[in-house]
Amino acid sequence: MSAVSAPRRIELAAFLRSRRARITPQDVGMPPGLRRRTPGLRREEVAQLAGVGVTWYTWLEQGRPINASVQVLDAVARTLRLDVTERQHLYRLAGVPFVREQAAEAEAVGEEVQGIVDALDPLAAVVYNARYDVLGCNAAYRYVFPSVRLDSPGDRNVLRRLFTGPACCSAFVNRGDELPRMVAQLRGAYGRHVGEPVWESFIQWMIHSSAEFARMWASGDVAPPGQRIKVIQHASVGIVRLASTSLAVDAVPEHRIVAYTPVDEESRTRMARLRELPDPLVGCPAHVRPLSQLVRERQESRLP
Repeated sequence: MSAVSAPRRIELAAFLRSRRARITPQDVGMPPGLRRRTPGLRREEVAQLAGVGVTWYTWLEQGRPINASVQVLDAVARTLRLDVTERQHLYRLAGVPFVREQAAEAEAVGEEVQGIVDALDPLAAVVYNARYDVLGCNAAYRYVFPSVRLDSPGDRNVLRRLFTGPACCSAFVNRGDELPRMVAQLRGAYGRHVGEPVWESFIQWMIHSSAEFARMWASGDVAPPGQRIKVIQHASVGIVRLASTSLAVDAVPEHRIVAYTPVDEESRTRMARLRELPDPLVGCPAHVRPLSQLVRERQESRLP
């Protein structure tokens, strides 16, 4: 924390004082005592409950340039009963990577957000988190990207499928442009999650599973999300050109709704044709197969 700027230390001090003021002694099983000049716990009481030195905690709350480890901040956060958002704020102010337990990671979106995604049909729409996990999508998206149905909901990740599947069967015609940019966006998001077990294990898995991903990751490029033209090669109808637009989901940090709009009449016509297909095709001309066959093969491979 010694390298944290003075304004951040001042904000950290104010944040800690405000969180301490809302915790009463009774909340933590301590007697109320007499002559409390301020509401909430005293500094020495927070230090005692967190198992840290009184002087160290006092300096932390005064905004002094001291070092704060993950373990100590976590003890303070537990004592002050901080929720996930408050813990993240605490860690950022202290200049320490925020470590989120894997169980706290969302695996699906709520009914409200899913309802918005469904209402965007006939536009294809999906909800991604910062790692490109597919947390929700509508029927039109499943028509454009039928391979999403091959994975169970908790395993649906766009990067994993793009980089570990055959390159010839990639959904993107402009794969050479799209994949480096997606990895650069991933790296930009990773900067906010360095040290988090879920993120670290995902990145390492991708590096070891795909030399192509490893090369792009090693470039160090970063990029923000933005509007793009996706050129999709669909085995059933041919090329579809879609403009992607990202919309932030305020209720769930780092989640975004991405809607895909056809950019020309030919693409709109082919999108309409997709909806009429009972069993879309998946793969390149050399490996094309009906989706139903791939689903059946996937189910059989999971049998004991």
